[in-house]
Amino acid sequence: MARVKSFNAKKRQFAITVSPKPGLTYKKELEIRSTLQELLIYIIFLTDLCILTFGMVSSNMYYLNKVIATLFLETSVPGEDRTNFKSISTITEFWKFMEGPLLEGLYCDSWYNAEVLYQLKNSSRIYYENVLLGVPRIRQLKVRNNSCIVYPKFQSLMDECFDRYTIENEDRSDFGLRQVPEWKYSPSTSLSLQHWGVFGVYDNGGYMFTLPISKTEAKEKFTFLKLNSWITRGTRVIFIDFSIYNANVNLFCIIRLVAEFPATGGVFTSWNFYSVKLLRYVTYFDYFIASCEIIFCIFIINFIVQEIKKMKEYKTAYFKSFWNLLELLLLLLSLLAISINIFRTSQAYHLLGQLIEKTQEYPDFYFLAYWQIRYNDMVAVNIFFAWIKIFKFISFNKTMSQLSTTLSRCIKDIIGFAIMFFIIFFAYAQLGYLVFGSQVDDFSTFQNSIFTQFRIVLGDFNFANIEKANRVLGPTYFITFIFFVFFVLLNMFLAIINDAYSEVKADYSIGGSPESELANQIKASYTRIMEKLKLKKPQTEVQNEVKERDTAFQPRRDFDEKEIESANQMKKWKERLEKKYYSSEIPDAYQPVTQQEFRELFLFAVELEKELHYVSTKLNRVMKRISATKP
Repeated sequence: MARVKSFNAKKRQFAITVSPKPGLTYKKELEIRSTLQELLIYIIFLTDLCILTFGMVSSNMYYLNKVIATLFLETSVPGEDRTNFKSISTITEFWKFMEGPLLEGLYCDSWYNAEVLYQLKNSSRIYYENVLLGVPRIRQLKVRNNSCIVYPKFQSLMDECFDRYTIENEDRSDFGLRQVPEWKYSPSTSLSLQHWGVFGVYDNGGYMFTLPISKTEAKEKFTFLKLNSWITRGTRVIFIDFSIYNANVNLFCIIRLVAEFPATGGVFTSWNFYSVKLLRYVTYFDYFIASCEIIFCIFIINFIVQEIKKMKEYKTAYFKSFWNLLELLLLLLSLLAISINIFRTSQAYHLLGQLIEKTQEYPDFYFLAYWQIRYNDMVAVNIFFAWIKIFKFISFNKTMSQLSTTLSRCIKDIIGFAIMFFIIFFAYAQLGYLVFGSQVDDFSTFQNSIFTQFRIVLGDFNFANIEKANRVLGPTYFITFIFFVFFVLLNMFLAIINDAYSEVKADYSIGGSPESELANQIKASYTRIMEKLKLKKPQTEVQNEVKERDTAFQPRRDFDEKEIESANQMKKWKERLEKKYYSSEIPDAYQPVTQQEFRELFLFAVELEKELHYVSTKLNRVMKRISATKP
């Protein structure tokens, strides 16, 4: 009896000791409320960022690029239906394009019935709605003769050698009609960056000229240049640059048509169409976007202050959290985007007036368009990571918790698998580049081989070209790649994730999913709101109704309905387990246990522990009564 009293006394003392302190409970509730406030503030920030991002783009940008590209890229040379800018392969076809579709597209001043629509001087209208700003500029870059070495035995056949374009190989000397400006080299005066083409990176200088305002004069100039061999064997690239403005949608379109003349011969064409909004604040909606930009800057300043406080509080432990690192990345991208926006806006208002006034010169809007595109790219990346941060706040959801737990549990296996995967993947990429690179466009470079293999995994491939390039190694490469990468490695990757997910789901089914205090706080707030709106009964009334119902239908005095239901449940579990594991029909051998069976065993053990505790309590009461009845 003394032991029992001592045990009960220690038990009461332990219960008093582990009971939560009021101060700690209040502190935890305050922390949960601050987290909830942070979530609401971040939702406002994300909404502002979305308005800011989608407000600076529109579908008109796509349609303007499409109509201008159709005009200059797909219009055929008169008399040759299959020759357009995309299909140019010779210098002769290039001159035909310059004298035909290019001039027809640039100089369009009359309506379909020959009616003159515009009386403005020094201007041309493309598709009647787009004003040509200034005049177009055409520029070429050349390389020096003897910039490469001819093999001695072939020098009798070819004594000239023009290498691919580099800054070191560039020819800047006058040629042809040396007194005419078109044959004189002009250094770069543009603020634009170098152009990254298919066969090289090209400088901004070169042999350049602008087109006259008159269509007839422009055609005569092309004829003069063609007869005097303005394009030579050393020519490596020709740029056709011009800019237009559409007042209906307040958009500038900066066009660059590029014709590269590689050392192998022939012509390869490429193009850039940039539809940008350089005049940003015109309508009331534009000023609303400006206010969103100011709010965005205020949010960023507030977040920077908060992160500095966290760094001072946690010090090096701050950098061990993934969400803290993501927050720093967001702030860095935001500051970079703000800097680019300020620089681009200041340069636009500084240069725009000067460029528009040069009606007889080429206005270089390419520089402004380049920084506008970079700003759009930066904001797009920023909003992507901003949406990723939402996972930090919705981790209280059971599904999201399972997802994050699964990824964290299998990350080491995935890293080990990735190393093995990319070893095999790059080995096949090198094999494809070396075997098919000279004959198949998809394997023409090592980078193309890598992306082609990703396309093969997704089911986009051209087996006929591979087989045609090499009838033995082609099918061998394709079949072994599909087998090892698609059937083996990808299924191993799925098995790793599936195994980790099964373990996490089993843990949640046995031990229950971890309830988030933030989720409980949200549920409690929702319940209070519903009670105040009288859309839901208060919790105390519900509990009283349940208590009255249980006491009204209590079958016995000593045991309530819950205890009887628990006993019946234990009886069913016991009968089912005895039938499965102690039946004479099953031989004495190893029997595998499934997850459902293990869960039932675990619940049975929990209920058994409760019953044993209940029996122990009853025995203690009996012993107390016996000891009290003794004299």
